[in-house]
Amino acid sequence: MAGCYFVLSLLFFSCDITHTEPQDSFPVKAPNDLMFRQRAYPSGQIDPTALRKAISYKQAMMASQKRPQAGIWEFVGPENIGGRITDIEIPVDQSSVYYVGAASGGIFKTTNAGRSWMPIFDEYDFLSIGDMEISKANTDLIWVGTGEPNAGGGSLAYDGNGIYRSTNSGLSWTHKGLSEVGSISKVLIDPNDDNILYASAMGPLFKNDANRGVYKSTDNGDSWEKMLFVSDSTGFIDMAIHPTNGDILYAVAWERVRRPQYRRYGGETSGIYKSINGGETWTELTNGLPFQWFEKGRISIAIAPSNPNVLYARYANANGGVQGVFRTSDGGDRWEEVNSSQLIRVGFHWWFRGIYVDPADEDIIYNVDFVVQKSVNGGNSWYTAFPDVHVDQHALAFNAQKDNEILLGNDGGVYRSNDDGETSTKFTNLPITQFYRMAVDPSNSKRVYGGSQDNSTMRTKTGSLDDWEIIFGGDGFQPLIDPNNSNVIYALAQRGAFFKSTNDGASFMDATEGISGSDRKNWDTPVIFDPKDSRILYYGTNRVWKTEDATDTWFGISPDLTNGSGGGNLSYGTITSMDVSPLNSEVMVVGTDDANVWITQSGGSNWAKVSDQLPTLWTTKVLADRNDINTFYVTFSGYRYGQDGGHVYKSADAGDSWKDIGTGLPDIPVNDMVKDVFGKLYVATDVGVFSSNDEGENWSPLGVNMPSVVVTDLHIQETEGYLYAATYGRSAYKININQTATSLEADSFLKELSIYPNPASEVVTISFSKSLSKAKISVYDLMGKELVSREFSGDNTEMDISPLSRGIYYVKLSVRDAEVVRRLIVE
Repeated sequence: MAGCYFVLSLLFFSCDITHTEPQDSFPVKAPNDLMFRQRAYPSGQIDPTALRKAISYKQAMMASQKRPQAGIWEFVGPENIGGRITDIEIPVDQSSVYYVGAASGGIFKTTNAGRSWMPIFDEYDFLSIGDMEISKANTDLIWVGTGEPNAGGGSLAYDGNGIYRSTNSGLSWTHKGLSEVGSISKVLIDPNDDNILYASAMGPLFKNDANRGVYKSTDNGDSWEKMLFVSDSTGFIDMAIHPTNGDILYAVAWERVRRPQYRRYGGETSGIYKSINGGETWTELTNGLPFQWFEKGRISIAIAPSNPNVLYARYANANGGVQGVFRTSDGGDRWEEVNSSQLIRVGFHWWFRGIYVDPADEDIIYNVDFVVQKSVNGGNSWYTAFPDVHVDQHALAFNAQKDNEILLGNDGGVYRSNDDGETSTKFTNLPITQFYRMAVDPSNSKRVYGGSQDNSTMRTKTGSLDDWEIIFGGDGFQPLIDPNNSNVIYALAQRGAFFKSTNDGASFMDATEGISGSDRKNWDTPVIFDPKDSRILYYGTNRVWKTEDATDTWFGISPDLTNGSGGGNLSYGTITSMDVSPLNSEVMVVGTDDANVWITQSGGSNWAKVSDQLPTLWTTKVLADRNDINTFYVTFSGYRYGQDGGHVYKSADAGDSWKDIGTGLPDIPVNDMVKDVFGKLYVATDVGVFSSNDEGENWSPLGVNMPSVVVTDLHIQETEGYLYAATYGRSAYKININQTATSLEADSFLKELSIYPNPASEVVTISFSKSLSKAKISVYDLMGKELVSREFSGDNTEMDISPLSRGIYYVKLSVRDAEVVRRLIVE
């Protein structure tokens, strides 16, 4: 039964009912908007410059650190589960080199056909990737457009930061403009001139904006001109260029409107445009193509490299259904509909990539959709390709150097087929999982659990990076492990689907008997243990529920603690965070998505609203202090927009008054907060983790190697002294907080660590200001994987770095309880 439940959950839990515009109601299923809704409440908008400003602020903080940066984030995994892919590229002259763009995890490169991968975009901090393009004339030249162009949730809380160029195969990058265009869906290089480029911009997702359009550069990206614009609500989702005549190109417009209370994924301005003069003028193609506004949603276009007069277009309609597949054999003058009746239909086809054409055969096409379907006769009939892969497909790449090799990217990672999609295998070494929540077994730190976007609830029993397993379906959220019995596991899926296992995850049973089905439940419903008794749990809807018999029965202990449903289709009015004081279980604090914070000191008999002085933002975390019964902390998502309100607050008088203790942080959402046994605070933000030794008077970025990725959850494993961080796009990390606490008092001579030459390629010398005894030197990659580690004594040592690939590494010196880290560039 557990296996059956998991299969069904992938089909039904991974989607959510789409909220529609009132005047044009069309219910479909879609990915959820949790990430956006958290950050946009209550204005309905996200500051388009917020991420850039926050990253700059963080970089300045790190640069101004008076002490050497200490602390390496160690990668926890998983590698074998995967996450959402937006693009894959293979150089035409290198059969074993692949580039993979992740929705919120940056770019990974392999030079050995996937046996190992290296992140190559982390220093540039905008890790949501829209499209990549590699020159065919010079495969060292790579262009990257940032910002995921898909229209679902997740990484789409932010726009991209424009376009980047690398002239050395991704070793370094230069920003080349278009910062204000939102997400970039496609980058094209003129087949006859690498200095001529085109970029299609979808614009900001959640507001109208005049920066949408098709852009052209004739000077290698130094300047850009907008060549095609339709409207401030119509972006461009796809392009195609003639393989030998760069003056002929096609651009696909998509009218797409998203608001807090509705969405529209089509309209009369959607359509296909063609230019025969390098974008100077354009003609809309209409002959044989859908023309009613409700027939024109997201469209994909693909040109046949073997016969450029042949193109295919797959239309989704405005409701998200499959409108049809169309073919032209005269360069777009006339189109004919081919058979689409055999295509699988799931109701949210605006989420998927669409048509690809085999480079060698104009009649072989792939519909990269909910699943992959293939036609070998120009669309007259279809059958399933890439069977049994993860659902939700976004990218396909053909290997020009290897016949029959195709790479597929979807919400579950990257797959390779050596037989044109008949069979495939998954790469199980890409660290790109999008976590929502995580936990560590209190009695066994090797057993790490996590809940993730579209990849369910998972765990590792060994602590290894590549042996994680999915144990429960749907989108995964907060797992709980009974501290007294590791066989008792609770798993949570979206909208509060809460289940319990008493046999170490072999099977699960519903754990919500008695909780009202009519209560409002958040996509990420909070559930917690009582810190003194694991048979007591709390579950938050729009009110607090409690069980005293390990979920056999539940009873309510609060009234509705929200402001109600809030109206509209994207309603609010749910509890988002709860905490019970470890000093007294009668004391509890609760936060809601509509900015309310409540405290009870009587086990729920009486509640006091304590948030009138706090900002009106989505509450992400409430925390009861471990040492003081009257001290509480609250964190928020959203933006200040010039107001005084911050993101982290503290009360020392049970909520009677609050102090903003987040003024030293960038104006960026805070997603979680924990406090360790040393009294040190840690916050998870959209640009990494920050820590404070002085109750928020001062904050510092924690660690040196975690990219500026969204961190959604923190967990302290006190027996081991590690802080765990769940990221949305780069799996999970941990850092030794006992070590980092003492590192702040490191002996001054550690500042005299020198590494030279740097950059280097063969051997580096590591020298110190005085002789050391039993020191340890370690080399880590960007992921925090330890590659070399050895002890030595003396005042210098040499290290052979010739086996290391080109890239950025970290060298850590540890002596006694102190450590210091330096960056090393390998050329």
